[in-house]
Amino acid sequence: MSSLKSFRNVFASGLLAAASLAMLGSGPAAAQPVPADLTTMPPVPKDYQPKKTAWGDPDLRGTWPIDNIASIPMNRPANFGNRFWLNDEEYAQREQRANSSDQAYEREDKNGTIGMGHWVESDASGRRTSLLVDPPNGQLPPLTPQAQALSKAGRTSWTPNTKYNWVTDFDSWDRCVSRGFPASMLPFRYNNGIRIYQAPGYVTIALEMLGSRVIPIRSGDAKHWPKEVEAWLGNSVGHWEGNTLVIETTNLKTGDSATKDMYARNGSPLNMATMGVPPNNTIPTSDKAKVVERLTPTGPDHIIYEMTYSDPEVFTAPFTARLDWTRNNNYEFYEYACHEGDVQVRNYITSSRAGTLSEASAEDRAAGGESGGSR
Repeated sequence: MSSLKSFRNVFASGLLAAASLAMLGSGPAAAQPVPADLTTMPPVPKDYQPKKTAWGDPDLRGTWPIDNIASIPMNRPANFGNRFWLNDEEYAQREQRANSSDQAYEREDKNGTIGMGHWVESDASGRRTSLLVDPPNGQLPPLTPQAQALSKAGRTSWTPNTKYNWVTDFDSWDRCVSRGFPASMLPFRYNNGIRIYQAPGYVTIALEMLGSRVIPIRSGDAKHWPKEVEAWLGNSVGHWEGNTLVIETTNLKTGDSATKDMYARNGSPLNMATMGVPPNNTIPTSDKAKVVERLTPTGPDHIIYEMTYSDPEVFTAPFTARLDWTRNNNYEFYEYACHEGDVQVRNYITSSRAGTLSEASAEDRAAGGESGGSR
């Protein structure tokens, strides 16, 4: 175990070094360089020519964990104003925080303990102020009035003052079903592994946490499923635009978290385990939800991933996130055995019911002239 931890520490240091070099703008083989004007986001470079598979498609195969950007928030913090990028002083502070995280990991190794230093293994490499690139202000668009009401009425293990009585009081992530989509493609606090496989006519994206996507490649008509057929990760169909893989996903599981019908619940499109998204996992999904992803290789070990989400019944405008993926074929996937030992749902219900009974007993005693349970 100690050798594995040492490797991960060494690799984390390597990632930081690679990110620092990338910021100097070392050409098309590196991550996207920082412009002189920190308020601008340059277009995705497309001059890199990746190697091809045996059947002639751009070769994206490999392991692309996104734990090195997991601490970059979705929404841009207000103190960054209209800047897409950190300045030199802010970047130095980010590196210092990353070093502190490494030190916490090393302390636990030295003391023979496992705590948050091991559990939440995330970093914020690079100089981006947020994952969002559109709207340009770095803020998610407001919810529609109807969606806002449903979100406010939603129930999950994260909503305050909720009385839990059945599985309908929990979200799909609470129940180890799904993180939601496109939430499943965004950085989390842990288990951020992404692995790409390719075969003639197909691309498969395997996720370390809850789900894999088998994506047929079709030019012309996408031929999505009939509207009535839905899935937690939707129906994804891909095509190539030059060296960029474009994936269109529809047929996402519709619903909300306010319903009492367990089959009418959705997976929130944004999950609160991604930094800087709305809390509680209560954002609804309509049958108009659509996701367009673009995977563009910019070097042998870099992919720029763009994701645009639109749902006009839920969000007042579309939004786009851009993520830098860095290859790490030594990253290990471990079984995400979420259901095994998942006592959370039962314990929440049991304790909530016990509290309800206790409240009822106090009311009964008060009605009978008792005070504080004594005569």
